[in-house]
Amino acid sequence: MARHVVVVGAGPAGLAAAAAALRAGARVTLIDSAERPGGQYHRMLPEAFAAERPGRLHHGWDGFDRLRRHVLGHPRCRWWPESPVWSLERPEPGEPRPPRVHVLRGGPADASGRERHVLDPDALVLAPGAHDRVLPFPGWDLPGVFTAGAAQALAKGERLVVGDQVVVAGAGPFLLPVAASLLEAGAGVLEVLEANPAATVLRGWSRRPWELASQGGKAAELAEYAGLLARHRVPYRLGRTVVEARGDGRVEEVVTARLRADWSVVPGTGRVLAVDALCVSHGFSPQLELPVAAGCEPRRAPSGSGWPGSASFVAVDGDQRTTAAGVYAAGEITGIGGAAAARAEGLLAGWHAAGGAPDAPEIAAPRRRRDRARAFAARLAAAHPIGAAWPGWLRPETVVCRCEETSYGTLRQAAADRAGGSARALRLGTRAGLGPCQARVCGPAVADLLAGDGIPSGDPHNRPVAQPIRLGELARPPHREESAT
Repeated sequence: MARHVVVVGAGPAGLAAAAAALRAGARVTLIDSAERPGGQYHRMLPEAFAAERPGRLHHGWDGFDRLRRHVLGHPRCRWWPESPVWSLERPEPGEPRPPRVHVLRGGPADASGRERHVLDPDALVLAPGAHDRVLPFPGWDLPGVFTAGAAQALAKGERLVVGDQVVVAGAGPFLLPVAASLLEAGAGVLEVLEANPAATVLRGWSRRPWELASQGGKAAELAEYAGLLARHRVPYRLGRTVVEARGDGRVEEVVTARLRADWSVVPGTGRVLAVDALCVSHGFSPQLELPVAAGCEPRRAPSGSGWPGSASFVAVDGDQRTTAAGVYAAGEITGIGGAAAARAEGLLAGWHAAGGAPDAPEIAAPRRRRDRARAFAARLAAAHPIGAAWPGWLRPETVVCRCEETSYGTLRQAAADRAGGSARALRLGTRAGLGPCQARVCGPAVADLLAGDGIPSGDPHNRPVAQPIRLGELARPPHREESAT
């Protein structure tokens, strides 16, 4: 019987992994918590819209659509949508097999009658992706303040706009497609603000410029976004960001200011702008709950790479193999590099997970694309780093944990009290990171704030239960499926 490969995540990395595993002869179970494949990059309209194509600025759609139809229609592939993986069960020590995969099936999170399924695959490919990282600032918890990814998801996936007077702010090239999606959906974008000064951005992108020759597609995308902003007369400002949001019951205005290279505010440069929505993104945080549960060792972001001290990714070898037996990783959990890097890594991970020949000619080109994409990702991180002085934006009353309404002052006071001991005791005392999101939103920022006080933080991704599950669902016996070997 053919090897059974389970792929978690149906974005660019997961879909490519499934295709490669099928080509190598494996049986594939492709799992995603969303209703349709594609992830955030290829987010599709719901089936009720009966739309065959997304908006005009959906790059790479034709290739994605061909791959989607091939994988989902393949006789050796099972597609499980709206099926969150809520836990990975590690094997006994010394047992060389991948973790057991616990899945909930039967509809969206609020559906009744969902059933537990347990899979024992021969190999597991993890490609859960990443989510927006947002640094706290005064007023970031007001209604009308969105993560950039959420605003783009509403625009791309529902054709809904978050406002008529919108500011898009933060760091990184992701701000451009977000602004483009908002404009295409009918929103009014007032300006796009990149926090890093021009000197920082130019220094990062101009290092070893000959390497950019292989990224012609990225240059074309940039030109298209720039042209769209120009047609709508939307300014793109470097070295400026939103340092405060204000409003009575919802956001009504924002305060923007110029920043130095370390993201400290230049005095006297504040400017007030009336808005009805604010979209913010300071990069991405990889979703590491499942890799941590599987026992994959992390890889810390190298010093000087532009990533903050709390950033970590999954360590993989040249074949996308992790340190956990039978587990492969691809996409943003190995490093934030965009859709092209994720696809190349997914092809390699799926091929090797299925037992494909390591010297097969089919993987030579994906390996080269992966290596070029990783170099591009390093350039991106250097051009759009997170400045170390961002905590200077905060006030004692600024909320840093939205779920538990923990303020910056409370966190600082607890950190100053060394009797509190460990980071765990500090979190128990302040409740920071212990709310419904379980530190998915505030965890990286809180970790960086504590690191500034010399307090090492624990792993915010260590969650034995990775997704919510009802007690009734847990009590019912699961459906079990054995591996091929």
